[in-house]
Amino acid sequence: METIRIREAKPQDAEALLAIYRPYVLETAITFEYEVPTLEEFEDRIRKTKERYPYIVLEDESGEICGYAYASCFKARAAYQWSVETSIYVRRDLHGKGYGRKLYEKLEECLKAQNVLNVNACIAYAKKDSDHLDNSSHDFHAHLGYSMVGTFHDSGYKFEQWYDMIWMEKMIGTHKKKNAPFIPFPEVADRLFE
Repeated sequence: METIRIREAKPQDAEALLAIYRPYVLETAITFEYEVPTLEEFEDRIRKTKERYPYIVLEDESGEICGYAYASCFKARAAYQWSVETSIYVRRDLHGKGYGRKLYEKLEECLKAQNVLNVNACIAYAKKDSDHLDNSSHDFHAHLGYSMVGTFHDSGYKFEQWYDMIWMEKMIGTHKKKNAPFIPFPEVADRLFE
C-alpha cells in the first residue's frame, strides 16, 4: 500500500506546483489562463490564499508532490463567508490513483473546521469534441457529490475554440438560522496537520 502525505503548501513549493500546473495552461482548456505564471507570482498566490483559506499538497512516499488543492473566496460580500470556490490539480500522468479524492477529502476537512458550508467549483466544459478538454473535471466533481448548478455558454476562448463554464456545488455542512462565523485558515491549521 502506497504511503502518501497531505500537508499545507508553502511558498517554497511553488516550483513543484508550477511543474504540475504548467501543462494544464499550455496544453489544456482546464484553466483559462494563457500564460504560465512566474515563480514569484505563484509563490504570492500561495501566500495570499493561506491568509484565509487552505492550500494543500499531496506527496507520495518519496516526498514528491503529486497534486495540490486550495479554496478561494467565492464572493467578497459578508453574506458569502460560508461559501468558497475549490480548485485542484493532480499531475496528469497520475490521474486515476485516488489522489484527487484524497486532496478534496482533506480540503473539505479543513473547510469544515472553518465553518464553511458550501463548496463551489468553476469548471471549463466542452460542448463538442475538443483535443484540449475532455470534461473529466465535471465527472470527477460529480463523483465526489457535486451537483450541477448552471452553465455560462461560450464564456472562455482558448486554442481557437469557445468553451462553456459550468458551476457545480456541494454542501458540506448544515445551514442554520444562526451559523458559526467563518474562521480564517491560520486559526485552525495547527490542529489539522501533524
